[in-house]
Amino acid sequence: MLNKYARAFFTRVLTPFAALLLRLRVSPDAVTLVGTAGVMAGALAFYPRGSFFWGTIVITLFVFSDLVDGNMARQIGASSRWGAFLDSTLDRVADAAIFSALALWYAGEGDNLMLCAVTLFCLASGQVVSYTKARGESIGMPVKVNGLVERAERLVITLVCAGFAGLEDFGVPHIGVVLPIALWVVAAGSLITLIQRMVTVRREAAEADAAEARAASAAGSERPGGSAS
Repeated sequence: MLNKYARAFFTRVLTPFAALLLRLRVSPDAVTLVGTAGVMAGALAFYPRGSFFWGTIVITLFVFSDLVDGNMARQIGASSRWGAFLDSTLDRVADAAIFSALALWYAGEGDNLMLCAVTLFCLASGQVVSYTKARGESIGMPVKVNGLVERAERLVITLVCAGFAGLEDFGVPHIGVVLPIALWVVAAGSLITLIQRMVTVRREAAEADAAEARAASAAGSERPGGSAS
């Protein structure tokens, strides 16, 4: 949902910056790699120490590379299968770094094994949600459903609430509670999205199998010696 509307807005905003990078002869793939490295560094350097505000600032700056690289590729007409594959693969790496870093906090100084487990569930379910769509499409299903919580929602909810939680370091009382709430919301939303996609693929696969069976039956009846209806 957020992916549909926010991406279009930020793409327009970031277009001049993408054009500047192209004039500097920076490649879209380089932006993808630097962006992922920045997200990983920001997450793993700050979140395990409980520095949620500054970690979120660093991560957010590099997250926008996901929009810049695609914008650059479109401007030069160089969109490619490799670029799409690289972008999608490194998105999973960046997501893993963010949730792994939060899990490290709760397993260490955060001292909350329940929230550590919830964070790991967010990590695992987010990866599986992405896999269900990719796998469904690989077997020829359109997977005509987005689901309640896609990658954009997972990142926005988690990063915004992590950033607010970090305001405790600046004296804002009780604000840290928003991060655990966000993680529970992301975990529940990811589970619902996973179920939505699995149900959709099951229905589409059943429809495709039924259509193939009807086509095979019709072809058999038209062969010489077959029964005519």
